[in-house]
Amino acid sequence: MNMSKSRTDTDRRRIYADLGLAALPRFISTMDRNEFSPTYGCANREFWLTRVMDFPSAIAQFGVHGLALAWGHDMPSNRYRNHPKILAWILAGMDYLTKIQHADGSFDEFYPNERGWAGPTGFLVHAMIGCHRLVGDRMSPGQRMRFLDCMRLAARFLGANDEIGVLANHHAMAALPVAEAAHLLDDAELWGLYHERMDEFMRHCRPEGWCLEYDGADPGYLSATVSFLAKLYRIRPEERIEQVIRRAIPFCSYFITPDGHYGGTLGSRQTLHFYPHGMELWADRVPLAASMADRMIDGFASGASVWPGLQAERYFVYRFPEFLEAYLDFGPRPAPERRELLPYERDPFVQRFDDAGVQARKMDWGYLVVNLARGGVIKLFDEESGKPLLVDSGVVGELSDSTVFTSQWIDDAYERDQTGDTIRVRGRCHKVPTQTFTPLKMMAFRATMLGMGWNARVAKELKGFIRRVLMTQAERMPVRFDRRVEIRADGLELTDELVLDPGARVTRLKIGDDLPLRYVPQSRYFQPQELEVDGYELDSDELARLNRESRFTLRRRVVRGGRVTTETAV
Repeated sequence: MNMSKSRTDTDRRRIYADLGLAALPRFISTMDRNEFSPTYGCANREFWLTRVMDFPSAIAQFGVHGLALAWGHDMPSNRYRNHPKILAWILAGMDYLTKIQHADGSFDEFYPNERGWAGPTGFLVHAMIGCHRLVGDRMSPGQRMRFLDCMRLAARFLGANDEIGVLANHHAMAALPVAEAAHLLDDAELWGLYHERMDEFMRHCRPEGWCLEYDGADPGYLSATVSFLAKLYRIRPEERIEQVIRRAIPFCSYFITPDGHYGGTLGSRQTLHFYPHGMELWADRVPLAASMADRMIDGFASGASVWPGLQAERYFVYRFPEFLEAYLDFGPRPAPERRELLPYERDPFVQRFDDAGVQARKMDWGYLVVNLARGGVIKLFDEESGKPLLVDSGVVGELSDSTVFTSQWIDDAYERDQTGDTIRVRGRCHKVPTQTFTPLKMMAFRATMLGMGWNARVAKELKGFIRRVLMTQAERMPVRFDRRVEIRADGLELTDELVLDPGARVTRLKIGDDLPLRYVPQSRYFQPQELEVDGYELDSDELARLNRESRFTLRRRVVRGGRVTTETAV
């Protein structure tokens, strides 16, 4: 089951380089490489070539960092090392960014006048300063002056602002580039702003090891936070940074599953990505980080985890530089006999994270993780094969007015109980936002942003409104759920009971399956696990009984070896 035993450290390290470099042709294809073009250096192909965008999304320039890493370092099969054309394109990409910066220092990613904070401005400052370390001495005096002015202005914007809605990884990715800019520019004002940003970030960190992502713990973005903090620690080795990293790494480890997947619907933002660079930077300090990185490398290689080539055009630019950095900073591994076991490899245990609402449990027949805070989302794996026995995102249904509802939401009003071998959560289902743009809505939205987005305060409030509508608003539905998990010596019993309020009618209902429903752009990438799991959908007779009696119970039993039995009752 442990595939890492079949690979040497050299093999593992090369996987980072292979997957990172494989993205370079794709990224270069997104760049305008015509030096006579007014958009020379722009990496948003949909703007400069296909012209389906009415503004250049600045985050596309993040990939220039990956290009610089390949140009500046020896790696296996690296055709880009020290190539003069690659250098020219790096400099063009860096210079183009200075041309699309707002007067307040910010950049746009999703729409005109967005004036994004950490995303994209913080990410871009970090990436561009990384480029500067490698090619800064190749810049012309004019390029260098424009670049430094751009970085100073952007860092001040990051230090003096924030965003609506708590995303801890964004706070980490504001502190990191502000510190990098302060270090590069030797700017005392920026160091002062850095301390303010770090103080704010620390307020969103929990003693259990996780950091707040909207309203809960998200393993995918927590691995990103570890990566950002580990980078920061190299220039600011503060004790508080070390404490967060040392707590976060063990917390993350419980979400690596025996089949090589990570996170997903167990997290508040449902993300599947695993940022490896922080684990590599800390592999010599925290041996568990090396074990985690090795298992995820196997997942990347087998397609069980999200690698850069799988991600959408907007997001692969974040990932392939991370893989190249992980190759360059590949950490020392302990001797095999000193390797630290991942949670699913250990002897039986129960680990509760009460604040996060998460329980991880190793039995002698399987590995279980449940997130009660998200309505009892559950993942269960077989001890011998490592395959999923049960992957269940909870209740998903549709009311007679076409409103979609689900139990997989985070609600402080949920009643959660973890007593002995019983895990229970109950509460009301929540509405799933399903809005999309129509041509008329898009025209109105663009007109609003063009007419009012010039004002930074208005732009911030509008972005906060969009997040509330699409991501964080919580509207309770006339459907109550009660989920009970009972762990036994030979298996597990999962019971779901649904109760309708008077007058409520359900036209479709499914319990189970791996169905992420929250709007998060960096989620919902295909994972092979999806092909191995399914849920239970009520047929027409069962729906009629539910609507008539206002109650439905589904009981499933998973026994050692993987056999699943199902029974229903009204």
